[in-house]
Amino acid sequence: MTVPVTLTRAQKAAAILVAMGKPSASRLLKFFKQEELKALIEGARLLRTIPQSDLERIVAEFEAEFTEGAGLLDSADRMDTILNESLSPEEMSAIMGDKKFEVAPEGPPPIWPELEKLEPTRLGSFLAGEHPQTSAMVLSKLAPQTAANVLLTLDKSMRSEIIKRMVTMAKVPDAATRIVENRLRTSVLTETSTKDTSAGQARVASVLNELGKTQLDEVMQDLEAAGTPDLDGVKARLFSFDDIPLLTQKARVLLFDGLSTEQVTLALRGAQAGLAEAVLSAIGARSRRMIESELGQGSEGVPAADIATARKTIVATTIRLSREGAFELPATQSAEAQSAEAQSAAA
Repeated sequence: MTVPVTLTRAQKAAAILVAMGKPSASRLLKFFKQEELKALIEGARLLRTIPQSDLERIVAEFEAEFTEGAGLLDSADRMDTILNESLSPEEMSAIMGDKKFEVAPEGPPPIWPELEKLEPTRLGSFLAGEHPQTSAMVLSKLAPQTAANVLLTLDKSMRSEIIKRMVTMAKVPDAATRIVENRLRTSVLTETSTKDTSAGQARVASVLNELGKTQLDEVMQDLEAAGTPDLDGVKARLFSFDDIPLLTQKARVLLFDGLSTEQVTLALRGAQAGLAEAVLSAIGARSRRMIESELGQGSEGVPAADIATARKTIVATTIRLSREGAFELPATQSAEAQSAEAQSAAA
């Protein structure tokens, strides 16, 4: 006896599922797509009683097709479903080596985090040549601290125009944002990747800042004589304890407000009168009296290494605050500002 030709493939599949029993069939049904389930349901509704011999032929036919294989149609979809239903997230992580199935992002990654890593002067020089509306849009995408640092590098008139437009700026269309992003990517980030030496300058400056004033002056003279490139960028990051009088009064107040009186006292032992006054003038009256009382007892018995360590800590704090935008180092101040602060400290 042969299987009736009136039995469709959906009816054959339904017959096999019924013969498997509810537990096994229910585990298989979740692997069918919606349209396949619909076909199974319709086929089952029209399914009549099937003799045992016909059922055995259907099963044999299924076994033959299963053994031969149906190819890899929809294999990714089916495999994802099987894995997700069969394995826990921890097991998937162990098998895939912590790799996730992710959809590839459309287009290049956002550029704003990369822009925030640039020196404010570099981004400011680019925005200075752009329309204020474009500059306002760029700054509105950056972190507030970064945007503020960039604004400070621009002319006052340009700065005011940009801020005015930032206040009244509405939502920027996506198309316009992409145009600006592409321009920044090609004009700023590409140039930075090939010409930006700020990282190297910072590394050299961090080494030179460990030297004493005399040693530092000698090394800088040797570097200038050797024609070292980008030396101005290194100088802008240099700072020694003896440079404290060149800081603005506001910068000195910010600096010593976060330092303990014990640390300041130790650093001032053996310091020249002008340097000590520049420090003490930025400290509250009560703390100043305590420090002056300690210094008045002399520095005998105080290890020179401890004094040097205290001074290096103050120098490191100064450099950190300048990088955070709290104030500028003397090397980046105008000549007039440096002269005024030096005269004030000497008075």
